[in-house]
Amino acid sequence: MNVIKTPIEGLLILEPRVFNDDRGYFYESYNAKTLEAAIGYAIPFVQDNQARSTKNVLRGLHYQNAPSAQTKLIRALEGAIWDVVVDLRKDSPTFGQWYGVELSSDNKLQFLIPKGFAHGYSVLTDTAEVFYKCDDFYNKTAEGGLSYADSTLGIDWKIDLKDAIVSEKDLAQPTLKDAVYHF
Repeated sequence: MNVIKTPIEGLLILEPRVFNDDRGYFYESYNAKTLEAAIGYAIPFVQDNQARSTKNVLRGLHYQNAPSAQTKLIRALEGAIWDVVVDLRKDSPTFGQWYGVELSSDNKLQFLIPKGFAHGYSVLTDTAEVFYKCDDFYNKTAEGGLSYADSTLGIDWKIDLKDAIVSEKDLAQPTLKDAVYHF
C-alpha cells in the first residue's frame, strides 16, 4: 500500500497494490495489520456505510462531534466522486482549509479522514457507489454540518452547483462561522 500525504496533517490518501491479469484484477481493500504498518497506528473500525447516488448529487458537509467523532476510510466501489473535507480542528494550522481528491472505481484510491473534519462529496459519473468505514458508531445527537456553499471556504465541487442535487438537511447547514463543532 502506498500512503500519500496531503498538505493537511493526518489526512491521507491510500493507494492499494492492484494485481491485474487477463482475468481482471485483485487487491486487498482493507487489512488492519497492513493499514497499521503503513500509517503507524491502529484504527478500530466498528461500522461500515454504503451509499449509491446519481450524477450531481452533493452530500455534505457532515461530521460527528466529540465524543462521537469519527475517523473514516472512504472509497468508491462504482463510478467517481469528488471527496472533500474541511479541517475543523481548532488548534490545527490548517483550520478552515479544505482538501479534495477524486475517488473512483478505476483509481481505487481510499481517503483516510481523521476525527475533526467535515466530510462531503459530489458525484461525477452517472452513478456512484461509495463505501466507508467508521471508527465510532453514528450518534444522531452528535451530528453537525457545514454549508457546502459557504463562500468563505470556496470549495470547488467539480460540478455546476446550479445542477447539484442536495438534501433539505444539507441546504440548511450553517456556514463555518456559525457552525457548532467540538474537536
